[in-house]
Amino acid sequence: MSAAPIDVAALDELPDGEARLVTVDETGVALIRQGKEVFAIHDTCSHALESLSGGWIDEGRIECPRHGAAFRLSDGAALTPPATRAVPTFPVEVRDGRVLVTPTPSCPHPILDR
Repeated sequence: MSAAPIDVAALDELPDGEARLVTVDETGVALIRQGKEVFAIHDTCSHALESLSGGWIDEGRIECPRHGAAFRLSDGAALTPPATRAVPTFPVEVRDGRVLVTPTPSCPHPILDR
């Protein structure tokens, strides 16, 4: 049985192209709106444990503000060094103008979930 989605934000309060840090089941999650899509990615970089919500968003990716590692928003894949391991993503749905995130990650965090 999967976990129930958690209401984390109003869609109209999420600026396009910016990350917002939310908490989902005690986990920091960077919530990103790009056009009509909303993504939820673990907020902790898999390289240097930096908060990704303070990073830059561009063309379906988020860049860590510390060393510039980039991660794909759709699946958390590490796209550029120094990161070599993906970060978890979370299922997102928009219902009645609210953003809901399911707290089941796509994979364990490579550093935090050892």
